Amino acid sequence: MAEPNADIAELSYEQARAELAQVVQKLETGGVPLEESLALWERGEALADACQSWLDGARKKLDAARAARNA
Repeated sequence: MAEPNADIAELSYEQARAELAQVVQKLETGGVPLEESLALWERGEALADACQSWLDGARKKLDAARAARNA
C-alpha cells in the first residue's frame, strides 16, 4: 500500500504551504470527525516538514553563495 503523503515530495514550496494553510483552517474551524482530523493533522505535519526542507535547502544555497563571494 502506498504512503498516503507520498505525493507531498512532488509539491513545490508554494503548493505545500498553500495546502498546509488549508489543512490548518479545516482543523481550526472544527466540525471534522476525529479520524479525518487525525489524517489532516498527519498531512499537515508532512506538509510542514516539506516546507521546512525547502527552506533549509534555500538557506544552504544562500550560505554557499555568500561563502563563495567572500572567499
